[in-house]
Amino acid sequence: MVKRSAEGNPMSQLSEDELLRAIRKVVAEDAPGVVIPVGDDAAVVDPGRALSVLTADLLIEGVHFDLDATSAHDLGYKAVAVNVSDLAAMGAAPRFALVSLGLQPDVDAAWVMDLYGGMREAAGEYGLALVGGDLSRAKERVIGVTAVGAVAKGKAVTRSGARPGDAIVVTGALGAAAAGLLLAKRAPHDVRGPLGTDEGKEAVRALLRPHARVGEGETLAQAGATAMIDLSDGLAIDLHRLCEESGTGARVRLADVPLATGLEGLAAALEAEAWPLALGGGEDYELLATLSPEVVEPTRQKLRDRFGTPLTRIGEITDADVVAVGPDGLEQPLERAGWEHFG
Repeated sequence: MVKRSAEGNPMSQLSEDELLRAIRKVVAEDAPGVVIPVGDDAAVVDPGRALSVLTADLLIEGVHFDLDATSAHDLGYKAVAVNVSDLAAMGAAPRFALVSLGLQPDVDAAWVMDLYGGMREAAGEYGLALVGGDLSRAKERVIGVTAVGAVAKGKAVTRSGARPGDAIVVTGALGAAAAGLLLAKRAPHDVRGPLGTDEGKEAVRALLRPHARVGEGETLAQAGATAMIDLSDGLAIDLHRLCEESGTGARVRLADVPLATGLEGLAAALEAEAWPLALGGGEDYELLATLSPEVVEPTRQKLRDRFGTPLTRIGEITDADVVAVGPDGLEQPLERAGWEHFG
């Protein structure tokens, strides 16, 4: 629930209580499962018979976002979507979310309401109820979201169940968000350069408005996925994490890794290379899963028919090291490339 903070300060002539009342009009009041909504010391929700799946994520100004490169609305949308992606990777359905904000005293209240507008848009898209959170003063803007999902008992998919012989599959395509980040850094206003192309616009959209694969995650879980992880930090590093948890290795065919449309041309225009963007760029929020080989094709068909989402087999789980096979057929260790907060 949104609580009063002793550190609150007026923003754009609004008191904290006035801002909280404005926020209360945006978050959930009568969503399914919400027993006591915003307005008390804590919210009360009814999780039903399923198990609750909980996740939390922080977005920090200067670390995860640049105010010059993203709108408050897009930032709010992304703050919710990245948490929903974690739920999707467990095969869970989103239910509720708490939002905590750290704000400088001079932040315009209109910016805060636009942020919540983006959160509300994402919450509506994913069937999630925003049921509260907290406000506090901070030196930089900090957005913390805690999301709760539901999954049937015994049906949650972890990172630790992959077995040698399993097929490695990935949803969608990779590398667009990493290219979008390069565009945002190098040419945020150059509409005559790569940013002005259709591929450039799609890359920036992929960065600012990631799509959580909720239905796809549930379908993969129903198909018997033995392990699953969302690709938030990069295919290479996230595959290493899955293999470490499962006690296995992996063999990935680089030629089969699905690149985002136009990525090679866009990367060249940015004086970068497509493969590093796809393997280690991060922020794709696609799902990497392991499946028994015989169910890959029927699962691919279901994802295509239900969601229009491609599913690509890129390799197999092994009992050795994590390696990559290049287009030339040569095998070498797959570098642990990707985003690490303290790397």
